[in-house]
Amino acid sequence: MSFASEARCEIAGRELAGENTVRAACYGLACFAKHFDTKGLVIQTEQAETADYARQCFARCGIQGEITCREHTTGSVYEFIISQPDQVGQMHSLFGTHGNETSLQIDPDLIRSRGSVSAYVGAAFLCCGTVTDPQKGYHLEFTTPRTNLARDFEALLAEHEFAPRRSRRKGVNVIYLKACANIQALLTFMGAEQAAALMNTERAVKSVRNQVNRYTNCETANLGKMVRANTSAIKALRYLQEQDALETLPEALRETAVKRLQYPELSLAALCETFEPKPSKSGLAHRLKRLEALSADLRARKERGEMHRE
Repeated sequence: MSFASEARCEIAGRELAGENTVRAACYGLACFAKHFDTKGLVIQTEQAETADYARQCFARCGIQGEITCREHTTGSVYEFIISQPDQVGQMHSLFGTHGNETSLQIDPDLIRSRGSVSAYVGAAFLCCGTVTDPQKGYHLEFTTPRTNLARDFEALLAEHEFAPRRSRRKGVNVIYLKACANIQALLTFMGAEQAAALMNTERAVKSVRNQVNRYTNCETANLGKMVRANTSAIKALRYLQEQDALETLPEALRETAVKRLQYPELSLAALCETFEPKPSKSGLAHRLKRLEALSADLRARKERGEMHRE
């Protein structure tokens, strides 16, 4: 089961307390249903839990509907349908609608309390919402073809500080959230607390993984710099050694050259530990730079001398 499906199952499985909360849930289901008009109501879903949730909510309001199931190549499709004229009439009476509305908008009188808003938004998610698996990214969205409803819904989410955005995709209105913290908060608000907790766990794992990657990349870069520096110094020292120039150096430089040639794999800090007394890291680095400069100068003088002889 996908992350979004698990979140829907959580929402469909929560217990709604109070008549106003149940009515708000029914109102959310109706607003975002596939059809909501004079003929009745049709909610289409791929999850049996959503269809059964709709049936139970409307039944608690005294309105009866039926669930049908059709098999498709992609799986089962469930529909919760209210089509009997008397039941359709009761449904519209419940919401104060008649089905001929040219523009469906949210009636604030039906979702006055925070609990009612939670039930309404959760029901909307069951009908038209989805959320990306947090292992892949952060995105939660609702879709509806009704533009005024989309505007009202965006304002409702903004009022409760979920920072929604709105756009259009292929002629359909999309209300979406991108920030991980806002998605977590909204999942919790709708009743999908386990999904929100899982998202928090995945975010923590990502954070640790990113820190490890940054540390590893930094260490790899530092190791590369150290290897290049050591290679350059050893090449210079070996040239001085081949030219019998090490014995002519001052004692501190001679000792540094001998130690570096003896321990070519050590880092600068580790190489300092082989001296007695131990020099500072910057002091040892300065000695090696002087040795490289002396090697380069000797090589240049040798090359000039050979050119003159030619």
